[in-house]
Amino acid sequence: MNVSGILPFARELLAKAAGDGDIIIDATCGNGHDTLFLSNLVGAKGHVYAFDVQAKAIENAARRLAEHGTHENVTFFHCSHSELGNRIPSDLTGQLAGAVFNLGYLPGGDKEITTAGHSTIEAITQLLALMRNGGIIVLVIYHGHEEGKVEKEEVMSFVSSLDQKQAHVLQYQFINQKNSPPFIVAIEKR
Repeated sequence: MNVSGILPFARELLAKAAGDGDIIIDATCGNGHDTLFLSNLVGAKGHVYAFDVQAKAIENAARRLAEHGTHENVTFFHCSHSELGNRIPSDLTGQLAGAVFNLGYLPGGDKEITTAGHSTIEAITQLLALMRNGGIIVLVIYHGHEEGKVEKEEVMSFVSSLDQKQAHVLQYQFINQKNSPPFIVAIEKR
């Protein structure tokens, strides 16, 4: 198994929480790999709300979806995931099945533009209010750069303090790998 073994596990967790007809969030759509996976996961009757602060990311993700003919069930928002509570229709409260975050910077993009702990924590807080019981938030935490280390510490402190009556929090990571390999935090709403 290599570091890429993290991403299939993240998708496996999402597939257990969501399926055909569900509503799901891609909090950091990046180059669209997860957006495409989620679009296929929820099917034509479901919907994906995808967020990114970079126009290039939205363009890349939209192009990937168009190439696969699966863009009909995705709405893109060119803004921070911390704004999702204001962007998701209020009648969906209690219906969201899940969300995924790939924290860090856009692969192939400007490494100076990164996710930040405060906005990620705000988004998690909003998601917990919007999600149905049993819904899952999957965070793939890339912390091999300075901003990533700061965000990791802030996010881990926050999720570690979540009331176990509100959410179960699981951490999945390599323990014998060098160079700060990414790891997963999964938050299941109770």
